[in-house]
Amino acid sequence: MRNRHTDDRVRHRISCPYSLFAGATELGRLFYTYTTLAKATRAGARYLSTVQNVGTSTGAAKNVVMCGNAAGCGGSGQPAVILPNLTANKIVVTPPVAGAPVKYVTVEITGYNYQFLVFNLNVLTGGNFNIPLSPSTRMRYMVN
Repeated sequence: MRNRHTDDRVRHRISCPYSLFAGATELGRLFYTYTTLAKATRAGARYLSTVQNVGTSTGAAKNVVMCGNAAGCGGSGQPAVILPNLTANKIVVTPPVAGAPVKYVTVEITGYNYQFLVFNLNVLTGGNFNIPLSPSTRMRYMVN
């Protein structure tokens, strides 16, 4: 008869590296997703900081955030959206304040939840382990 304690140790030695690898992969994906969103808000704020009228350009700026193209996303000959579940209604544009001595434009992403791939705790436990990501970029408005 085999020793149960030995079997548990062998099982642990086999599963532990996989768990560490999967956890490191999820953490890397989380950082990648956040930095991608942060770079997208920066591109949108940069776009808005140089347009003549921010109010009429918010749709184009949201396209810049979603896919890098002011003309649109996902159509024929247009780039795809950079991340799944990133929609225009999750992008908030705050125009510069009229009459302020220094004007700023802000672009932020709200309500975007990180989607687990390897360690999907929502499926494994039935709980709610969503990680909300909400990067924001504020840039000086360059048009007088």
